[in-house]
Amino acid sequence: MDYKYFMEKALEEAKKSLDTGEFPVGCVIVHNNTVVACGQRISTKSSINELDHAEIIALRNFSKLKKGCDLNKATLFSTLEPCLMCYGAIIISGIKKIVYAYEDIMGGVTNCNISYLKTLYKKSSVSIVSGILREESKNIFKNFFSDPNNKYLKNTLLARHALTHKG
Repeated sequence: MDYKYFMEKALEEAKKSLDTGEFPVGCVIVHNNTVVACGQRISTKSSINELDHAEIIALRNFSKLKKGCDLNKATLFSTLEPCLMCYGAIIISGIKKIVYAYEDIMGGVTNCNISYLKTLYKKSSVSIVSGILREESKNIFKNFFSDPNNKYLKNTLLARHALTHKG
């Protein structure tokens, strides 16, 4: 599977959000080397909605197609490391691989030890691939946080990391 190609598709989704002033996270779900579902972060500008993350939108779209899909062949690509809510939803969905671009130093949880969690999560076997097109994703976040009109997560650890962290 061409991780860079599919992460570029997720970055396209993130750019759509950025272009409308929304928090620039993009996500695609790939099955049998085909993008089958997309999602982008919505609802931060007009009203803050912490449920409509890009991964959740993509999972909703994927759930409409999921019947007949071999979930062992599904991979979720996100431009930002999934948060706890999204990570849990991905595990429950049955998707076995997550590929992300940029680490969420403030809320990413892909390194958490799920063996301490309840059986539903503990028995999952999700593999994680990080850092695919990391700089491209980081640049989108830099653009977002540099825009004085964007107030969402302004002056947070994530914003400071994107704007000042080298490497």
